[in-house]
Amino acid sequence: MLVQGFTMIWGWISLGLLVFAMAAFVNAAVHRDDAYRAAGKQNKGFWLIILGITVAVNFFLGVLSFLPILGLVATIVYFVDVRPALKQVSGRGPRRRGSSSDGPYGPYNGGR
Repeated sequence: MLVQGFTMIWGWISLGLLVFAMAAFVNAAVHRDDAYRAAGKQNKGFWLIILGITVAVNFFLGVLSFLPILGLVATIVYFVDVRPALKQVSGRGPRRRGSSSDGPYGPYNGGR
C-alpha cells in the first residue's frame, strides 16, 4: 500500500515535469529566431534542442535518473530568464507607462 502511494506520487511528479518541459518547448518554438538574437540569448535552435531533449528524457525516463533534474534546471532557466526577455523584445511584455519616478500606485512626487 505504501509502495503504491509512493509510486503514484512519483508518477504525478513525472507527469508535471513532462508538462512543464512541453510548455517550455512549445513557447520556445513560437518565438521568432531574431527575437532570441535581439534579446541577447542563445539562438532558437539551441533552446529547441535543449528543451526537446528534456521532453524526451522526461517522457522515457521519468524522474528515476539524474537527467530529468538537469532538464528541470534548463526549463526553469528558460521560463525565468529567456522567456521574459523574448516577451520584452517582441513587445508582448509588460510596458511601463509614465515617468521613471512612478511608483507601484502612481507617480511619486514627494508629496507635492
